[in-house]
Amino acid sequence: MVSSRQGFPSWISAASGTRVDFEGNADNMLKTAHDDSTTQKPKAVADVNLSFEERAFSAAGAAFISAIIVNPLDVAKTRLQAQAAGVPYKTCFETNTMFPDMRSSQSCSRLVVGSEPLCPPECHRYTGTLDVFYKVIRQEGFARLWRGTNASLALAVPTVGIYMPCYDIFRDSMEEFTTNNAPTLTPYVPLVAGVFARSLACISCYPIELARTRMQAFKETKSSIKPAGVWKTLVGVINPVTSTNCIQNLQNYRILWTGLSSQLVRDVPFSAICWATLEPIRRELLVSVGDEAGAGSILGANFAAGFVAGSIAAAVTCPLDVAKTRRQIEKDPVKSLKMTTRQTLREIWRDGGMKGLFAGLGPRVGRTGPSVGIVVSFYEVVKFALHYRHEDHE
Repeated sequence: MVSSRQGFPSWISAASGTRVDFEGNADNMLKTAHDDSTTQKPKAVADVNLSFEERAFSAAGAAFISAIIVNPLDVAKTRLQAQAAGVPYKTCFETNTMFPDMRSSQSCSRLVVGSEPLCPPECHRYTGTLDVFYKVIRQEGFARLWRGTNASLALAVPTVGIYMPCYDIFRDSMEEFTTNNAPTLTPYVPLVAGVFARSLACISCYPIELARTRMQAFKETKSSIKPAGVWKTLVGVINPVTSTNCIQNLQNYRILWTGLSSQLVRDVPFSAICWATLEPIRRELLVSVGDEAGAGSILGANFAAGFVAGSIAAAVTCPLDVAKTRRQIEKDPVKSLKMTTRQTLREIWRDGGMKGLFAGLGPRVGRTGPSVGIVVSFYEVVKFALHYRHEDHE
């Protein structure tokens, strides 16, 4: 495969390969291998020439795979954060008539007062990620670990389908501009591009995010009742604030964006940290694999960079994620519309201190690191494959 960029696979866009170090020195890593006019022009189609639809297809496939794999960790994270916010969970088991010795754990011994079995306080709490898994499987069934997966898919596919292609487009355009006009600003382009792309994606798809959080946080107490889906959950959010006045109803629909500010306050710094960390790591890994990198090398480099960057960004922004969850699970529509992120963070600090601010940190990091790695690596590998499809058609 012929390349015009030293040390980079030829399918990587010119903009994504051009970087400037943080001292502001132009690092011409993508210099042509030969400066003379006789150098063979690469036949490959750079990824800047991939259509938005092709980019969106790559991102949607990545989001689909990621959402299914990491959903159990998302359920654990949401339940731990909801529990910290005061949502009650009865996590001990009722006596089974066929197997009376089956209980939640040895430490969850029953006390009988009259005819009412009572559990000690620890029976009514999740103690960690593995405890959530164990109790959800025992009480609600293995499939409930994928509670909200339909909402996750309905959210992830359009969100990532908007986010990743827009990030590519914003990054390429900004880097081309800054490289020519303000080289010292080029290192900050991934940060700014990530912020703009994530904001656009969040605002567009937020009601589905609200539905997913509520579906994962609240437990159906009656086993005979089928849990609400995305649409029924959103209808349940809207119904308490509906009126006969059409204008008032339109204003009340803003409750579907309850907690949007918390989402943006979480996702904007998350994206900034993630891409500012991911791009340098990915660049170094791609330089090390050289121009003849195959799909496996591209997959590994992008997954490693995404895993590290996603884990760091998830840990740093965990308090903002806790605030977002608490605002989204608030059932009082009047209170939910009046809540602010700052007030919510103060309330969390007052109720639980540092432990409250970092509730669900383990499953959040455990979910986000692999999720970012899967999305970024699959996205780039599909672009890699689409590049060769274009090349074969030329």
